[in-house]
Amino acid sequence: MNTRVTLDMPEEMHRLVLKYAAETGADPNAYMLEIIEERLEDAYFVKQAEEVLAARARGESRTYSLEEVKRELGLDD
Repeated sequence: MNTRVTLDMPEEMHRLVLKYAAETGADPNAYMLEIIEERLEDAYFVKQAEEVLAARARGESRTYSLEEVKRELGLDD
């Protein structure tokens, strides 16, 4: 199920959306959805990275060198 959302944006931004959507052959709505989806994914991955770094700083996780990983997996020959 989809939900309709209305955005107020500056006219220049709207012209750019129309221009870039046309350049990619996309419908402006589909183009905007793609941009929003990409931004949400970026935000999610940044949040995940921040959580991992915070856990690392608290000593709750650690990193492994390539040599350690190879040795652990028996790939060091």
